[in-house]
Amino acid sequence: MNHADKNRTGELARNVAVALRFKKSQGSKEMPQVEKEVLAPNYDRVRGGNFHLASNARDQAFPHPGMYLRTAFPDRVDVIEEVIAEGDRVGLLFRLTATHTGNFFGIPPTGKRVDVYELAMLRIVDGQMVEGWFMMDEAELLMQLGAKMPLRNDGQIIAPPLPDTGEGADAVVQRLASKSPASQQDSNRLIAARSRSSTPSKEGRAADHLQRRFGFKHLRDYSKAHGLGELALDAAFPDRHDRIDVLIAEGDQVWMRFNTNGTHQASLCGLPPTGKRVGVPVVSIMNFADGKWKDSWTFADELGLLLQLGAPDLLLASRVPVK
Repeated sequence: MNHADKNRTGELARNVAVALRFKKSQGSKEMPQVEKEVLAPNYDRVRGGNFHLASNARDQAFPHPGMYLRTAFPDRVDVIEEVIAEGDRVGLLFRLTATHTGNFFGIPPTGKRVDVYELAMLRIVDGQMVEGWFMMDEAELLMQLGAKMPLRNDGQIIAPPLPDTGEGADAVVQRLASKSPASQQDSNRLIAARSRSSTPSKEGRAADHLQRRFGFKHLRDYSKAHGLGELALDAAFPDRHDRIDVLIAEGDQVWMRFNTNGTHQASLCGLPPTGKRVGVPVVSIMNFADGKWKDSWTFADELGLLLQLGAPDLLLASRVPVK
């Protein structure tokens, strides 16, 4: 487990302890009691990890999400890889490994092993969680299960609504640049925001910057594997723009959650233009060293995008391993 600041103290350390206790209890027999103690009366679960699968589940009467996942994947193991905290926010990146031996949102047991990432962004006030935002790599999960999006009883396909939160990236840059940075974290935050502006700047980016994971990784891999060339999001969505929801900076790390929006006006992975408006959340974990942006690990809601385009099963079609 990598902590953005291994020496954090005080309220930040207490908030992280609450977040880790909550996460480690999920799906266990201790979970109901832990939730009674750490979830505030006004706790808002803004988004669940399996948001799209839950929305499109055949059986809408599934129980508590943590226990439901444990039933479908009884040998589930979560390994927390990254932890960051600032103010009342805590971010967790964890990896879930398990065997699919139970019904999962209408997908019958496959016996297959899964290994997927999930992110959590939490708000903790006075020792209790007041907000939870989660995003699992649902596209990867379905690919590993070899399963299509479950059919609902009413036959509908539920696409996520267009996000209407966040502040325009240009406005964030202007706001942050208008005052002198009080810390290296402030400088790092500005570099992060500039990377999403309408005129992205390489200022502050290390010469050997490494993109450890691309946001639309699966679409990128699909495009290459099927001879469609490099994924060209800006060509497919020429009016693409980003709105920044959350910026967390601690130590030499910045986590940025933003919504990327646009109109589908050109081919994307072989999908002809639909003219549809789309918008999905993206999270980027950015590491800095000596004031320079060294590397990034980025994760986008690819299944949400495909649902909005009316092609939720695209990535399952004739899947070819990427060499």
